[in-house]
Amino acid sequence: MSAPQIDYPPGDHSRIKRSPLRAHYDRETVHAILDAGLLCHVGYVIDGQPYVTPTAYWRKGERVYWHGSSASKMLRHLKTGPRVCFTVSLMDGLVLARSGFHTSVNYRSVMAFGAAELVAGETEKLAALEDMMERIVPGRWPELKPPTRQELKATTVVSLQLEDVAAKVRSGPPIDEPEDYSLDVWAGVVPMH
Repeated sequence: MSAPQIDYPPGDHSRIKRSPLRAHYDRETVHAILDAGLLCHVGYVIDGQPYVTPTAYWRKGERVYWHGSSASKMLRHLKTGPRVCFTVSLMDGLVLARSGFHTSVNYRSVMAFGAAELVAGETEKLAALEDMMERIVPGRWPELKPPTRQELKATTVVSLQLEDVAAKVRSGPPIDEPEDYSLDVWAGVVPMH
């Protein structure tokens, strides 16, 4: 058996310690999970208070992007380039074991850490917004009214370089205690789509 591919060497924050066999540090797995989702959660701290904000995101190359109103508390703060925790989670199924202790979920997740970076130039911001729309509904951008200068001013786009990043995946059936397999209790996976 060959060693797992490591494109993103785990750092202090991204090293998976609990269930390390579920850890993936390869570009293919990380990108596939990011490309399957549309909603992320961005964690950050303002004046010692932690916040986590759900928002739409998209990936282009080795960066993830998100946007919103320039008046947003999160985006006003992120313009200053603080460190963030960016997460995406996809639930694939309920894993119903013969005991509550071993009941779980099948999931795919990505967690990335780093400094948020403002997408500042009008050309870069327009390109990022086009990438977002093409991610959500391919082919729609050319059909839309172009953003006005005021709309661009009212929109903030930030990005995060994928460097300190890890994926964690749980798949497969329940894993019960050996003595529980003889119980008359249904166990299996209920798929989620």
